[in-house]
Amino acid sequence: MMGTVTIRKIKNHIVTLLMVCATVAVLVPLGMIFFHIIKMGASSITPDFFIHIPKPTGETGGGMANGMVGSAVLIALASVIGIPVGVFGALYLVEFGGSKVSNAVRFAADVLSGVPSIITGMVAYTLLVVPMKGFSALAGAVALALIMIPIVLRTTEEQLKMVPGSLREASLALGVPLWRTSLKVTLRSATTGVITGILLAIARVAGETAPLLFTALGNQFWSRKLSEPIAAMPLQIFNFAISPYEDWHRLAWAGALVLVTVMFALSLTARYLGRAKH
Repeated sequence: MMGTVTIRKIKNHIVTLLMVCATVAVLVPLGMIFFHIIKMGASSITPDFFIHIPKPTGETGGGMANGMVGSAVLIALASVIGIPVGVFGALYLVEFGGSKVSNAVRFAADVLSGVPSIITGMVAYTLLVVPMKGFSALAGAVALALIMIPIVLRTTEEQLKMVPGSLREASLALGVPLWRTSLKVTLRSATTGVITGILLAIARVAGETAPLLFTALGNQFWSRKLSEPIAAMPLQIFNFAISPYEDWHRLAWAGALVLVTVMFALSLTARYLGRAKH
């Protein structure tokens, strides 16, 4: 008996050690990357970076104000398109989960979530950029929305499944229509979890570059129409990083630091809300 207990303790210690090693193997590279970005970009974070647009080639200074505003516009438009589709799609899957249509929707969402983002950009290019005869913020937002939809849909579906069935049954027993029960009872009960999924989807698309190369294209100046190319931080970071100018490299590191910080903050907020719910 004592020998069996000892063996179990040894196995427990071994598995715990392996888990610690796996955690360290993940955190050390992540910490090194974050530290290097801070080292290279922190010195370039100045007020000018947040209020000015990039200077012309050969001039020093400038910032990424147009890229930050452009990213905010693209994410806002993508959210307006993608979040309602994802949330209402999840409601449909929960309420009619056994039908063939719901199975097809769930399968399509799983496939879409695994499609490389560059393919999503090519699809948006074919459907919007070519017919509109030009790159635009609207096309970029649609490309990002296509990435957001399956994330919001699947996370929202899982959260809605966790709502006790007794709440839904009580509402229906009182004569409340199914559509109102879904919105006022089921969805409201899972609000925190739904918001968590939305934040994760926003963090996912905030750093996307490939689909915007095919749709939004980028802009060195301020964009005033949704039907014209628009700047975005991932695009500016990409273009500045491959340029031969040292000052643009400086802006690229600063932009990477700001972008990573925003994504990190969104992920932490989503984690906090997820834990608060439980």
